[in-house]
Parts: sequence; structure tokens; C-alpha cells
Amino acid sequence: MADALLEVRGLTKRFGGLVASDDIALQVAEGETLAVIGPNGAGKTTLIGQLSGDLRPDAGTIRFAGQDITGLGTPARSHRGLARSFQITSIFRDFTALDNVALAVQAHAGHSFRFWRPAREEAALREPARAILERVGLGARADVLAGTLAHGEQRQLEIGMALATRPKLLLLDEPVAGMGVDESQRMVELLRALRGHHTLVLVEHDMDAVFALADRISVLVYGRVIASGAPEAIRANPEVRRAYLGEEDQA
Repeated sequence: MADALLEVRGLTKRFGGLVASDDIALQVAEGETLAVIGPNGAGKTTLIGQLSGDLRPDAGTIRFAGQDITGLGTPARSHRGLARSFQITSIFRDFTALDNVALAVQAHAGHSFRFWRPAREEAALREPARAILERVGLGARADVLAGTLAHGEQRQLEIGMALATRPKLLLLDEPVAGMGVDESQRMVELLRALRGHHTLVLVEHDMDAVFALADRISVLVYGRVIASGAPEAIRANPEVRRAYLGEEDQA
């Protein structure tokens, strides 16, 4: 893939005797949505952790926007345009939704949080933060404490905080986890609106969300990619059906 924004080669991560990432190779084109699926324990979150910089691989390389970022930490990757949302929501619960996004705007600008108190009224922080809240469907909830938002709204807020870093690529770790039907649908619509504007790597168990959003799907089993391709090809792949869906070939 000549125009790959993200390219992973030989990515390997061990925890003692457990091989959590086994010689993984992935490519993601600019503007593409890649979903990574697999059963529990397949190594999906370990993969996301290595892509984001939270985990250091034991072997392999990660290239982003033409540069080798394998040795870079999370802040350096963020400033290059790579942002992550977490499986468990990560927000400042005692701050308002607007404050949360404004903090992310401030952090991306390179300012320390110790200057937050005098800066929290600055239009340069709050105006872009309000625009981002509108974009993620929380414009009317700007002044609500983040900890009192509904679960789905907190996940929307986390996406907003990631967008405040002006990412080229978003790593999304189970964005619809724990949501009801209505919340899941709102999140899928939000992510659909981001397609084309941002490159997305999506780890998700909800197959309805995966097939609604993904341009391509890669399937992880025991830390190894067993298949990659268009959604319909993955749906029909007999190895995927056996390994992930637990189906046997019919006589």
C-alpha cells in the first residue's frame, strides 16, 4: 500500500511465555477505517497499546506518515497526529465537558496543566472546545460535569478530547462497549461522520458497528493476523468463521 499512513511490520510483544502480538503486519491508508476484531484474549488491546505508544514492542517497526515512530512515547506520537480513545472511559470527571475538551486543546498546544486555572476562561481554548462539543453531539451539555454525563455521552466526550489534538489517525478501543442500542447508534453515526476526515483504527466486539463502519477488517487470533480484507470477504472467510464465530464447516 504505497500511500499507507500507518504501516506495521513484524510487531511482536511477549508477556512472559504469552505471545500477545505475533509478527503482526498491518497497513492503513489515509482516510481508511480499519477494524481489528477477534475473540477475547486475541491481543487487540495490546496491539492498540503498541500503536499508541503505551506499550513498547519487543520487535518490529511502526511507521506513521512516513516516519519510524517505534521508539517514540505517547506524547510525541500525539503531536505527530496519532490519538487514542480507551476501552475504559478516561475523562476528568470533576470538570465540565467544556473544561475537558479545553484541557485537551491546551495540552496539544504544549502548555502545562499548572496554568489551567487562569487560562480556563481564554477564548482561544474555549471557542475551539465548544466547536468540538458541537461536532460530537454534546453542544448542549458543555457546562455539565463530565462525571454526571451518561455513559454514551462520556464516550462522545472522550472522542471530542481526542479530536482536540487534531489527529490524522484515531485509535478507538471498543468505542461502543457497555452502550445500549440508542447510545450505540449515536456513536456509530458520530464515527461515520468522522470517516473521510480522519483515518480510523477501530477495535470492537460489536459486529453491527464493525460492518457499518469498516472499509477493511483484520482478524486477530492468539496475537496473529489470520485474515485481512473487505467486510464481505471477512464475513465469508471459513477460517474466520471457525476461529472467531465458533462455526464448523457444514457437511
